[in-house]
Amino acid sequence: MILPDVTHAIGGTPLVELARVTAALGLEGRILAKLDYLMPGFSKKDRAAKAIVEAARADGSLAPGQTVVELTSGNMGTGLAIVCGVLGHPFVAVMSAGNSVERARMMRALGAEVVLVPQAPGSLPGQVSGVDLALVEVAAQRITAERGAFRADQFRHPGNPASHLTGTGPELWEQSGGAVTAFCDFAGSGGTLGGTARFLVPKGVRCYAVEPDGAEAISGGRTDHPDHPIQGGGYMMDDLAHLAGVSLAGFLTVSGEAARDHARMLARVEGIFGGFSSGANLCAAVQLLQGAERGGCVAIVICDSGLKYLSTDLWPA
Repeated sequence: MILPDVTHAIGGTPLVELARVTAALGLEGRILAKLDYLMPGFSKKDRAAKAIVEAARADGSLAPGQTVVELTSGNMGTGLAIVCGVLGHPFVAVMSAGNSVERARMMRALGAEVVLVPQAPGSLPGQVSGVDLALVEVAAQRITAERGAFRADQFRHPGNPASHLTGTGPELWEQSGGAVTAFCDFAGSGGTLGGTARFLVPKGVRCYAVEPDGAEAISGGRTDHPDHPIQGGGYMMDDLAHLAGVSLAGFLTVSGEAARDHARMLARVEGIFGGFSSGANLCAAVQLLQGAERGGCVAIVICDSGLKYLSTDLWPA
């Protein structure tokens, strides 16, 4: 089948059983990994980017040729760069300078204008906090107003969770033959978790939010360690609109070190080259099979590619 353009390659990603990981760790149960890092922008955010832009074009809030602006840790920006490039919209990605350099380079290669916002005093490169994100938000609002642009607004636009309600959730259920008993996801904008849970919970699947250890604003836990290396989430935001009204079975915390270790295990044991959040998701799934979901079938998403972290300490030189 020949696709009309690359945006039609978004979605329908493979589901792989991580049998080698469960055997190596002596786990009772199954872990299924949705390989969203294989999409054109190398991340799950391609789904939301396509859905938001298509919805905005359909309802008239995005005019032909109008500029699109969005704050991003890099993944949403990559997806938007691809979709906007294909559909004829200039795109401006507004990103913290603390995110890995590969992300900015990839967006620029795809035709995006990238505006890097300096981190707050005391912030560390590679560890983007909620304070850093607030600075990016201010810049994104200013640029949107100055250019009369459309703000993609991944934290609030309903197209984000809708892409997972109609895509990720049904794909997981169909590809697993209804075998999934639990789903967990590292919460960034909350779109993947919120949309997928809205599809899976009515089918009896228990869904869990994953947060960085010490930056547990969603669950109301510890918030004494806002800086962490798991880029793209854990921004100390307890008001994620996409999780409003979603019935969650619980919350899991993962340290940066544990996320790093499990991402390396994914690569070494399963040949799956994911990033920090993918490692966090695997670590959370392992926790579930060691506890509340022992003997069950836990689904996770491989959120993005390890290629986006070659300049970080995730991959030793």
